[in-house]
Amino acid sequence: MAPKSFLGEFEQMVLLAILQRGEDANALEIRRELEESANRKVAKGAFYTTLNRLERKKYLSWTARTVGEGRSGLPQRHFKVTPQGVAELQKSRDALQNLWQGLDEVWEAR
Repeated sequence: MAPKSFLGEFEQMVLLAILQRGEDANALEIRRELEESANRKVAKGAFYTTLNRLERKKYLSWTARTVGEGRSGLPQRHFKVTPQGVAELQKSRDALQNLWQGLDEVWEAR
């Protein structure tokens, strides 16, 4: 039996940021969400590498849309988490919740 693999922390954050931004989930808005909600600076290279990796894994998809006058009318990629991506997020969430169970007393003792 092959070992289960889980999403990495940054992969989870990117997928969650896409879900948070909904229809507005273009690259700029996703990075903004990460910076605001996770208080995390995001390097462009790592960000785009992660988007490409998540797309290869079929955890996200994108469509090109032209929105307003921005970027000289060039289309922007708008991202969406696929059902497979949602399932992977749930799997990672469940694993973390299982590991956190019973540890409240550790945090209360501090």
